[in-house]
Amino acid sequence: MYGRSSDGEVHEAPGEPARKIPPASSMLWVRNLRRYIGSGAGLGSEALMELETKRILLDIFKEKQQKSAEAGTIPSFYKKKPEEGSISHRVQWLAKYRFLKKQSDLLLNADDLDAMRVCLRENCVIDDATGAEKMNYEDFCHIASVCTEQIGSKCRRFFSPSNFMKFEKDESGGIAILPFYLYVMRTVSLTQARIDMSELDEDSDGFLQPHEMEAYIRGLIPNLAQLRDMPAAFVQMYCRIAAHKFFFFCDPNRRGKACIKKVLLSNCLQELMELHQESEEEVTDTEQAENWFSLTSAQRICDMFLALDKDMNGTLSKQELREYADGTLTDIFIERVFDEHVRRGKIGGGNSREMDFESFLDFVLALENKDTSEGLTYLFRCLDLHGKGCLTTADIHTLFRDVHQKWIEGGNYELCIEDVRDEIWDMVKPADPLRITLADLLASKQGGTVASMLIDVRGFWAHDNRENLLQEEEEPEEEG
Repeated sequence: MYGRSSDGEVHEAPGEPARKIPPASSMLWVRNLRRYIGSGAGLGSEALMELETKRILLDIFKEKQQKSAEAGTIPSFYKKKPEEGSISHRVQWLAKYRFLKKQSDLLLNADDLDAMRVCLRENCVIDDATGAEKMNYEDFCHIASVCTEQIGSKCRRFFSPSNFMKFEKDESGGIAILPFYLYVMRTVSLTQARIDMSELDEDSDGFLQPHEMEAYIRGLIPNLAQLRDMPAAFVQMYCRIAAHKFFFFCDPNRRGKACIKKVLLSNCLQELMELHQESEEEVTDTEQAENWFSLTSAQRICDMFLALDKDMNGTLSKQELREYADGTLTDIFIERVFDEHVRRGKIGGGNSREMDFESFLDFVLALENKDTSEGLTYLFRCLDLHGKGCLTTADIHTLFRDVHQKWIEGGNYELCIEDVRDEIWDMVKPADPLRITLADLLASKQGGTVASMLIDVRGFWAHDNRENLLQEEEEPEEEG
């Protein structure tokens, strides 16, 4: 028999003959067991995952220790993103999916919103003077309790005291229920939009790339009443055109990605959501054409590009672009557009100085949104002939000379360029009397008008006849 001492050694019992114990490695069953466990064949998927996680964490720990020893006390400012398909990447994706799913479950659905609207109307007070439906703070608290019973606790956050204080109150301290309900609907809509965009944000950096923005818009099409009948062949082109407006306004530095928060707060998303309205309901052809995201507008942009592309090579030359807007734009402006906003092609390429469709979309967006900071910034780079960041009297004279020529060719009366220059100075009232900056144009609220006067003879004509045009717009209203 053998005895085992406290230190783990094996000793012969007194009176027994000595026996030799073969080393562990020489036992066949031990070798087989080690080989079986070492290969992982005897472990379940959870145990394998645990071993793999421990190994990765140990490698990360050793790597950090090594970097800390090499770098001293300098902190790390860059963290490499996990490789696609790795455990870290899968864990990150799963955590993101579960978080977004939880946030989505907390949102009110369409039935919940309808139930809240009914509850608000049944428990409000009718204003005798105006007939408006209102509620005071006591009604507000009561409605909160009723909604919580009928809908659930997820509607409770809308009935906080701070939310009640956000709305305009009458003399008795009551608020109208309609603005409150619209606030709830908009909050739910924006939150759902953020969840949808975050799901498409592949690298989870809070920004959408063009193909991700296009995917978001493609997912909205079936839910937008005015886009449901869109031809399937046009969907891809529509998404490309629609997404470009988001990047024009939400990516001013042209980094190729738009911040999700900025997209949610932009007027572009609100304009897109207007297409929820049924086309039969008081949506005129003019309103559809003015909405960039309407099917009518997208088809107009495509038709315009195809009509200008005479040689059908997929790009526009300077000569082809001069036909835009019936040729009312000046030659110097077209030249400056190509200088500032058309990328040079590869050396030896046939289209080294031609405008592609993406650049054409920027061009159209800038001309149709001259009063916005983004549109005016685009145009100011063209007006700034010498890249000095300002316009001098000489620049104004040079720019307006082409407008003047087209003006005379159109059979209009003679005018003095110096008088127009002085009028522009009076309109802008620049901080420096010798030059006009982009900031001056934005501050004056006249930047879009000034830009039109300097690049488009039709824009100058509209300014010159502004009083007559205003009178024509007011006359139908007076008749009605």
